[in-house]
Amino acid sequence: MSASKTIKSALISVFHKDGLTPIVKKLDELGVTIYSTGGTETFIKNLGINVVPVEDVTSYPSILGGRVKTLHPKIFGGILNRQNHDGDIAEMQEYNIPQIDLVIVDLYPFEKTVASGASEQDIVEKIDIGGISLIRAAAKNFKDTFIVSSMEQYDEFLSIISENNGETTIEQRKKFAAKSFNISSHYDTAIFNYFNEEEVVYKASEQTSKVLRYGENPHQKGYFFGDLDAMFDKLHGKELSYNNLLDVDAAVNLIEEFKGEQPTFAILKHNNACGFAQRKTVKEAYVDALAGDPVSAFGGILITNTTIDAETALEIHKLFCEVVIATSYSEEAIEILKGKKNRIILIQKEVELPKQLVRTSLNGLLVQDKDFITDSLEDLVYPTNTKPTENELEDLLFASKVCKNTKSNTIVLVKDKQLLASGTGQTSRVDALNQAIEKAKKFGFDLNGAVMASDAFFPFPDCVEIADKAGITSVIQPGGSIKDQLTIDYCNDHNVSMVMTGTRHFKH
Repeated sequence: MSASKTIKSALISVFHKDGLTPIVKKLDELGVTIYSTGGTETFIKNLGINVVPVEDVTSYPSILGGRVKTLHPKIFGGILNRQNHDGDIAEMQEYNIPQIDLVIVDLYPFEKTVASGASEQDIVEKIDIGGISLIRAAAKNFKDTFIVSSMEQYDEFLSIISENNGETTIEQRKKFAAKSFNISSHYDTAIFNYFNEEEVVYKASEQTSKVLRYGENPHQKGYFFGDLDAMFDKLHGKELSYNNLLDVDAAVNLIEEFKGEQPTFAILKHNNACGFAQRKTVKEAYVDALAGDPVSAFGGILITNTTIDAETALEIHKLFCEVVIATSYSEEAIEILKGKKNRIILIQKEVELPKQLVRTSLNGLLVQDKDFITDSLEDLVYPTNTKPTENELEDLLFASKVCKNTKSNTIVLVKDKQLLASGTGQTSRVDALNQAIEKAKKFGFDLNGAVMASDAFFPFPDCVEIADKAGITSVIQPGGSIKDQLTIDYCNDHNVSMVMTGTRHFKH
């Protein structure tokens, strides 16, 4: 503890008044001179506490509809002067500038105004000028000035001045200065992102964070930046880990493809679906999803697009799984699933997800738009003589959605809206197909009449030949290879139907 200073004067000008009363009363009790303006001045007067109007200091009224109130040398001089600098001390006396030891100020709610759908005029009026200038000035001069820049800091600040009779240390002032620069930089980032339409610049700021137990491995630190409470209601279980969050992200994006459809259930492991099915009931969907790979499902992430009932919960409870996600649960289902103390039970809320994907690369970042294209019936081109049946078309589009959300290179095999197997993250498409066929056979699936989806085109006809010999009767792929005709010719010669979407879905 060093370089202590006692607060003798304060400037208070805030948009949000909640929680301010105890601080104002404490400052008054300590004999601090309080300067204020506008609504805050009125608020303090209504508490029966003496307050000096800023206008009495500057000899200027609030002008331009309140746009200019505190922007004046006598205010900023009082905040920015160096109290151990002879020249500053002389000028303070020459120009009759009052010392300001404490600044309590917050910012107009710019982000909330944008989120509300307000007009551009209303949004622009919520760009704070005086407030952010006061924050930066006081934070810069932390050696002499204390800055409180958010109502979230009120309790901590009140404790400091209450326990030390208005005395603060340089460590405390520097800590609050750092908080203030965080707030000001976040504010400016939000404003820039609102205005920017042409500059190819990446600016992001996330104020909400969570320290995770560790990263991908126990020797790595891990953090999550974002508001999980806005995304989920957590009903039970331990905290989500770094790896849980990666899998949950993959699960949410996959099930989003099936929003509003019949009950659909997915089981994921290492960001890929190892089980997936759509049925008339959620229980049937879960049972058939689990059948796709009951071995990999151990320790997996479970997600559905509908309500989990007691019958389904009883089936789930037989499996060791890390996380269960649903739109809702019956009361009985919740009690059943709570039977495992560490099992994480989440209700997924309606939240708009980011429109861009960001990842580190070398000494920088890679940023891209999310893959928002979901292959539909209208996208399909039919280049083969044999056309897919109505059931095959449904399975092809079903398989394409799963394929889009599986690590490349991938091949997905589906029959009757059930994932039979997939080859994931392989260095060749042939390897991915062979992996999928072998896995499907291992779990006793009959591939006759199944369909195949590929995330990218076939450069040679080898994959459709292997698939045909395994019993697969229909294929969906982007097309676009200079040798597409070889694949089409094979299909025509062997009565295999194939459709092309024109859209590649790599996922790395």
